[in-house]
Amino acid sequence: METPENEIFRDSISTVTSEGKRSWVFPKKPSGKFYKYRSFVSYFLLVFLLSAPFIKINGNQFLLFNVLERRFNIFGFPFWPQDFHLLVVSMIIGVVFIILFTVVFGRIFCGWICPQTIFMEMVFRKIEYWIEGDRGKQLRLEKQAWNAEKIKKRLLKWSIFFLISFGIANVFLAYLIGSDTLIQYVTDNPLHHVSTLISLLIFTGVFYFVFVWFREQVCIIACPYGRLQGVLLDNKTINVAYDHVRGEKEKGRARFKKNEDRAASGKGDCIDCFQCVHVCPTGIDIRNGTQLECVNCTACIDECDHMMEKVGLPTGLIRYASEENIRKKAPFKFTARMKGYTAVLGILISVLIGMLFLRNDVEATILRLPGQLYQHKEGGIISNIYTFKVINKTIEEIDDVSFKILSHKGSIETVTHQNFSVPKQGLAEGTLFVELHTSQMKKERVTLTIGVYSGSKLIETTSTNFLGPRSYR
Repeated sequence: METPENEIFRDSISTVTSEGKRSWVFPKKPSGKFYKYRSFVSYFLLVFLLSAPFIKINGNQFLLFNVLERRFNIFGFPFWPQDFHLLVVSMIIGVVFIILFTVVFGRIFCGWICPQTIFMEMVFRKIEYWIEGDRGKQLRLEKQAWNAEKIKKRLLKWSIFFLISFGIANVFLAYLIGSDTLIQYVTDNPLHHVSTLISLLIFTGVFYFVFVWFREQVCIIACPYGRLQGVLLDNKTINVAYDHVRGEKEKGRARFKKNEDRAASGKGDCIDCFQCVHVCPTGIDIRNGTQLECVNCTACIDECDHMMEKVGLPTGLIRYASEENIRKKAPFKFTARMKGYTAVLGILISVLIGMLFLRNDVEATILRLPGQLYQHKEGGIISNIYTFKVINKTIEEIDDVSFKILSHKGSIETVTHQNFSVPKQGLAEGTLFVELHTSQMKKERVTLTIGVYSGSKLIETTSTNFLGPRSYR
């Protein structure tokens, strides 16, 4: 089945030519109301992204994603491997929130909040405008032979881009290994931390490649979110949209002529100036309708409003609107689908809050030593050997820690010393023996409940299995 002529643009992406080559995008420098608002949001998020690893709350890094040591801090709350279920629920909440946000407002996350867009449009692109000029000058420079001017501008741009990429890589590493560790590595001799230095250079190379060469193709090719929106959007979703009813009218779009009575002529309000195309950072024509390349950055809205004001026509030809609003002038309604996602999101948030309230500051695990059987002792005593781990999630050291059997009469003896301390945000581990009299054994395997005490205060309970002879079943 052949593609209709007016839908041919959907057979390819905007950054690839018909010959399959890269089509470089040189967007015009945006300006206007929405761009100003987006700049404020971007600067706030940039400050947040760059400072979050260095902010401490009660001694905890504000955001930490230490995958290697399986330690995570979310908004200053430490999460250990034992809290992995909380992290999973948090990630599911994030996904459902983005889905709900997309169903209602389209791909606005990409244009306003995504770090890729923020760094590309508000940092790297602005430096490019400063060095190479606006769209026209960049196009001329691209076609220009490699003379002294072009070499100087490109080297200056690439050098600044590399330094910024190196800085971003350092911040990214602070999220992974911790800001204190990063600062220590930076102040030490680099040769003492060669593996970290190599990782840093790899991250720098990745960021440099993305922002110098790959650029908007991250949003178009690499990011799955653009394709995901195809199953999330519907006619009621609010998007950056071109009002084709007003823009085309009976005779379609046409160039503007001075002193023309456009309403009487039957021509649409779109004057076919292509400014919305020139300003688009992904190189699409928003007049073709919703496309996966559109990141809802609103640059086309501002540019179209500028042109409408110049020719004396009403603004809002391109605006935030749903397809139903454009075709039927229907107001926004919170649909059953949106209500369903909201209900799921509310339930998940309630579950997470409940889990956080039930979360213990101390967790203990006691496991039988693999490959070891029970031992008989004098007087009908059965002994099992165990390994233990006590995790302290608080910012204070826990002293005078000991174990007591709560469910049976018996004794516990640690191998090293009876009482011990657990460092703040750390763990204590070791080996212990549990001894029970045969009278306590109703069968060959019993479940023990063991209390963890700090002095005389019970701070945690855990359970483990105790093995004995089969004859005591």
